[in-house]
Formats: sequence, C-alpha cells, structure tokens
Amino acid sequence: MTLTPRLALLMTLPPLLWAGNAVVGRLLAGEVPPLTLNLLRWLLTALILLPLAWRALRPWRAIRERAGYLFLVGLLGVGAFNSLQYLALVTSSPINVTLVSASLPVWMLAVGALAYGERPTRRQLAGAALGLAGVALVIGRGSWHTLLSVRFVPGDLFILVAIIGWAFYSWLLARPPAHMQGPNRPPWDWAGFLLVQTLFGLLAASVFTTGEQALGAAPIRWSWGVAAALVYVSLGASILAYRCWGLGVAEGGPALAAFFNNLTPLFAALLSTLVLGEAPQAYHAAAFLLIVGGIVVSVRWPAR
Repeated sequence: MTLTPRLALLMTLPPLLWAGNAVVGRLLAGEVPPLTLNLLRWLLTALILLPLAWRALRPWRAIRERAGYLFLVGLLGVGAFNSLQYLALVTSSPINVTLVSASLPVWMLAVGALAYGERPTRRQLAGAALGLAGVALVIGRGSWHTLLSVRFVPGDLFILVAIIGWAFYSWLLARPPAHMQGPNRPPWDWAGFLLVQTLFGLLAASVFTTGEQALGAAPIRWSWGVAAALVYVSLGASILAYRCWGLGVAEGGPALAAFFNNLTPLFAALLSTLVLGEAPQAYHAAAFLLIVGGIVVSVRWPAR
C-alpha cells in the first residue's frame, strides 16, 4: 500500500483523538460509571449526527434488510469496544491496557489471514515487530526490568476482547458484504452510515448500562468538566476520529491502519504531560522512532 500525505493524516488523527479519549476516561473514572459514560457519549453523538444524516433512516427497509451487518459493526465499533475500553481503564492499570492494545496489528493480520485470506507480507510482519518494540519501550519506561515486572489482572481481559473485536470491525469496514458494496449499498454518506452504526450500537450500550446500574453503579457527579469531556469524546473521539478511521481503512487497508494505531500510547504520553504534568523522557523519543519505523517499512512509498 502506497502511503500518501493525505492517508498519513487520516490515519494519524484517530490515534491522537483516541489518546485524548483515554486521558479523559481516566479523569472521569470517579465521576461517571464506565458503561454509562459510553452510553452518554454515543447518545450525544447520535444527537449531533441526526440533523446531518436523518435521511439515512428513510426508507427503513434498506436498514432492515442489512440489520445483521449493521448490528455487528454497531456492536463491535460502538457498543462493545468503547464499553470495554472504559471498563478496562477503571479495573486495570493504564500500563497493562496499553500493552494489550499494542497487539492490534497482530490481530489485524490474524483476522485478515483467517477470515479474508489476506496473507501478511514480510514488510507487515517486520513493521508489526518494530511497532510492538516501540510500544514495549514506552510501557517499560525504558527499562526491561519494569516491562518484565508487569502483572496482568482479570480486567486486562476486557481490553483484549475489545481489541480483537476492533480488528473484526475494521475488516468489516474494508470488506463489507455484497449488499454494502457498489450499487447495492444504500446512498449513505459518512454521517449517515455512522448514525446508523451508532443507533445499532446504542442497543448494545443500553443493555450494558442497564446491567451496570442494576449492579449498583455510583451516580454521576455532574459538573462543567464532565459536560465538556462528553462533548470532546462525542465530537472528537467519535465523529471526527471514526470518520478519519473509516476513510483511512477504506483507502489504506486495516493492516496499515493497525500500525498507525500504535501511535496512540505515544500521543497519550504527550497528552498526559500537558494534562497531568508528567514530563516526557528520552525513551519516548526512541519509541516514537521505532513505531514510525514500523509504519515506514510496512508500506510502499509513492515514486518521485
């Protein structure tokens, strides 16, 4: 796959916005229950999209005939992934969540090979190795002893399931069924398709939140900060990030997008410096070079 400046921008923005989402998720851990946070995030997203894309809901027959596919992408991309991510940020340590998330390129390549017959190239395998090395450097804070001392807890299962589901979600976007291709696809623009996904995802998110509340979740501590955070995760981490991710996956493929996703922990480190006052270290620069190196070796570049 040839990497152009436009494609690089499309695939860099989502990791940046999702890194901000992770920081916000940590900040809101004691303010909003995680599954409730996900439901509120996508409810606001749907309300924002509705004036732009309400025509996508007519005729309803087009949605009903594709309900299976739409529910699956809504469940994986909206309902389950974000619920599990917010839950992981509460029940597991950030270092473990980042480590498990760094396995996304591996799962992307595995799903592509097993489900779609897309055999990984040597470039992709080498890029995955470099990317994982860079993320491991961040997680270990430049020390192998720190990396080797990581201990996993049951909450790490949440982010593992979320990442595997995200790999399937990305491939479903890149390789949709016949009724979502060419002239068979309803005339939805990006906002319409995202709105439909969101509505189906809200079905699952509502079930998850109902269960959370039934188990005695703490009430929301409303404040202007909580309201501002909800606006950010809805506009930035949802609408803008998903729009760029969808375009990037369609243009560059899921495997390439997975390598760019490994920029998330580095962006998270930089944002943590700004928000939490944690100064970056030399190993952040070294990890950045490794992750970017993984992107470089995994793709072809346009000829001059």
